[in-house]
Amino acid sequence: MEKHPLHKRIGKLIDEEVSDLSGIEVIKDPACGGSQNIPLFCSRDKSNRTEYCNVDLLILKNKKVKVIVEIEESNILPTQICGKFLTSALSVFFIHVSGNIHGNEAPEPIGMDESVLFVQFLDTSTLKMDKTSKIEQWDNISNSIQGIIPVANSKIDSYKLFSGDLETFDGKPLVDSIKEYLQ
Repeated sequence: MEKHPLHKRIGKLIDEEVSDLSGIEVIKDPACGGSQNIPLFCSRDKSNRTEYCNVDLLILKNKKVKVIVEIEESNILPTQICGKFLTSALSVFFIHVSGNIHGNEAPEPIGMDESVLFVQFLDTSTLKMDKTSKIEQWDNISNSIQGIIPVANSKIDSYKLFSGDLETFDGKPLVDSIKEYLQ
């Protein structure tokens, strides 16, 4: 069985539907079909003490972080959902060796745009849909997060939560919301 099938499908879909827009670059982690981790930092200093999280997918617009995408295939508990959002909201730079545009110098930090969208996609494949209250819980989490953004000093000012499974996944609402935000 393929590892991270939902990650791969969403990564491919976003790549196909978004990467050809003007000024856009899609960066995917290995689970989404990319070749690098995507670390976010709380400062320009690239170190273990300043690294807050790794995200699944970033969309840069005009060389600034514009969209952050997180896909949860296994841990769909509130602490995980909120924790991924908060560590991203507290971060201010994406720094990776691929950002090194001057040869052997240290990688250049890529900052957040003035307005950043955070998207989470939660896998429902392990849920018994007729017996679960997870969907309502996720709606409450989404409403709560939307009620506190932007978090002080954070550039994330928009939040979208989607859910589904590999078999029933319709990527149109996800892609449409990202495309709308990128305009």
